[in-house]
Amino acid sequence: MRKIVLMGRSESGKTTLTQALKGEKISYHKTQYVNNFDVIIDTPGEYAQTVNLGYALALYAYEADVVGLLIAANEPYCLFPPCCTSQVNREVIGIVTKIDKPDADVERADNWLRLTGVKKIFHVNSKQNEGVGDILEYLREEGDVMPWEKEMTQNEPNIMPK
Repeated sequence: MRKIVLMGRSESGKTTLTQALKGEKISYHKTQYVNNFDVIIDTPGEYAQTVNLGYALALYAYEADVVGLLIAANEPYCLFPPCCTSQVNREVIGIVTKIDKPDADVERADNWLRLTGVKKIFHVNSKQNEGVGDILEYLREEGDVMPWEKEMTQNEPNIMPK
């Protein structure tokens, strides 16, 4: 599995998405520091919102294979400047979270992400697991066995995973 670093404003859904990607029970947890897991780096929103802390995000981008820029569909503004993806020598994807909220404007969030230079955008409702599998498939490398495939092979022991 390729490693992803999640960047975005406070309360954009980075930690909730991290929990969903790991198959954990969703519970609110304020990220106070960078959590560097096996294949996910969850960063505090304050790092993206504060100039002096923003430099740390650049360093953590080098620890990952993919940079994920998160924007909640109900955010009133975009934190990321236009064409900022050109400053990263990693693949950058966009992730629109909170697509289920009544005040969600997914099209506006998509447009903001396209302005950053993102080409691939995922739409996610982490609490309902909507779109989470698409991100996992995107990060998948040859030979990776996904959790839902493990369940299938455990139920049918004569079938080997691909």
